Amino acid sequence: MASSSSSSSSSSAVNMDPDVALRLFEEGATLVLLGVPKGTELGIDCKSWQVGPRFRGVKMIPPGLHFLHYSSVNSPTCGNEIGPKTGVFLHLKPREILLANWDPKEEDLDFSASKNQEEVSRIRATLQELDPYLGPYPYEVMRKWVSLTDHLSEELVNNLQPLSGRICAYCDVIPEIEYRHTKDRAEQPVNDTVCQSMKEGLDRLPKMKLREGTELRFSVIPEKTYPAGATPAEITQCSMDLSYALETVLKNYELQPLHILGELQFAFVCFLLGNVYEGFEHWKRLLALLCRSEETMGKRKQLFLDLITVLYHQLGEIPPDFFVDIVSQDNFLTSTLQDFFQFASGPGVDVTLRKRAEKFKAHLTKKFRWDFDADLDDCAPVVVELPEGVTVD
Repeated sequence: MASSSSSSSSSSAVNMDPDVALRLFEEGATLVLLGVPKGTELGIDCKSWQVGPRFRGVKMIPPGLHFLHYSSVNSPTCGNEIGPKTGVFLHLKPREILLANWDPKEEDLDFSASKNQEEVSRIRATLQELDPYLGPYPYEVMRKWVSLTDHLSEELVNNLQPLSGRICAYCDVIPEIEYRHTKDRAEQPVNDTVCQSMKEGLDRLPKMKLREGTELRFSVIPEKTYPAGATPAEITQCSMDLSYALETVLKNYELQPLHILGELQFAFVCFLLGNVYEGFEHWKRLLALLCRSEETMGKRKQLFLDLITVLYHQLGEIPPDFFVDIVSQDNFLTSTLQDFFQFASGPGVDVTLRKRAEKFKAHLTKKFRWDFDADLDDCAPVVVELPEGVTVD
């Protein structure tokens, strides 16, 4: 969903403040990307382009955390089909030069050249000659990018991203049992009969698993929201107020509980810019956990004040009709936020948090025309009265 442009990236520097441009020129990092095929869709943070024949990389990048994302494109003779997106989180230092070469076989960027100090030194020495082929960082999206990642640190990214370092829009799966030799495959039973059901067909397919090192390493959200040995009354209470489950997850961030918001931002960026549906699913689960934890809301004021700010920026990046197409099918977001606003208006909630929640509720109501005061009982099952004398076994 990143914005795209087919024009030269040099246009982004036209409206840049001269002082800012000079500072970024002197202190900014440089991303040298060699051999990227013409037509490749490539972006950094919240903006993307279609690469031209002169493209060699991006300059004047503000130091800090960034997300590079790209999709290979077939030649015109093959229909210009766009491949799945790949993303890489980068933490760049002032004046750093990061070098990558395009691997045509893998259709991916190879950053191993950055480990060759002689090659990096050579690039630095010829940087002035390379400058006309480098597009400036899209400064106009920097504020937006920072607002979407202000709780996301380099350490947190390293803990959450796959060990491979690649955020892939598709699942890289392999068979659970690999038959490497022809003899092994030949010995497997062959069933030529027609499948009688979908389940039977799925059961016949080889069992697959994610390739090791490619899976996102999100926090595990407990399936049971109540402690072991809980009474029926406690189970009911923990199902209505998810504070026990939330506090269990927060133990991963015991020293810095606000890092859970960094994980929420990481999942959102993976979905928004990386097209990773798993990121969207985890964002939903984590958000539901945060919004339905009444007891924790009374104890961790700053966590929920910052949650409102995080959601304000995230929801501002998604078109309103997106929720109609995906979220509103099960009324996830409106019902989740409805619970949040109800808990935030409770007597045990800090007055600052209560007022911030009221303003956020008014903002969403105006922007999306969502009704957070609708009676959820409207969705309850209808009780049908049977005629006198009629019973149901």
